[in-house]
Amino acid sequence: MRQVGLIAGAAAAALVAAGAITYAVAGDDGGSVTPSAESADAGFARDMAVHHQQAVEMSYIVRDRTKDEEVRRLAYDIAQTQANQRGMMLGWLDLWGLPKVSSEPPMTWMDMGGMASGKDGALMPGMAANSEMKKLGELSGKQAEIFYLQLMTDHHRGGVHMAQGCVDRCTVGVEKRLAQGMVDAQRSEISLMAGMLKERGAAPRP
Repeated sequence: MRQVGLIAGAAAAALVAAGAITYAVAGDDGGSVTPSAESADAGFARDMAVHHQQAVEMSYIVRDRTKDEEVRRLAYDIAQTQANQRGMMLGWLDLWGLPKVSSEPPMTWMDMGGMASGKDGALMPGMAANSEMKKLGELSGKQAEIFYLQLMTDHHRGGVHMAQGCVDRCTVGVEKRLAQGMVDAQRSEISLMAGMLKERGAAPRP
């Protein structure tokens, strides 16, 4: 319980800092260079906005399927953090004058456009399939908690992979910092969720 609170506090602090830089679109040198539609900066913003949206949906589903306060608190923290970050990334695309959708497959900016088949809605690494989202909405209590923690662990693993890709490839300083924050926070949450699964006699999926 205390660890969830600590992560929530860190997430809140990150959101305050993030809010202060939401409208920064240039590099740290204060220049006026805007990323191209094919850039890693734009690709990450588009793809991670979609990735985050599913995490938000998943988190709100489980909040209605369990009364466990630890899981509900974690789900709320994840939903609020990722909804805020999603808004920032879509805002950057608006400010850059770039489209929020692309004709290229997801992950093309990481040279991995063919990695995810998109079958059953799993468009990017770690994303749950439509059938898994449906199943989550049908479970309740401990079963819902376990399935959510397993799905979100997979989701975070994919998110860390994508965020690290931006850290390595993006050129806009503020976006690289946001991506690094995602890597750090989601790795911490992966560790937290492993402990929560263990408490429930379960483990992350291979």
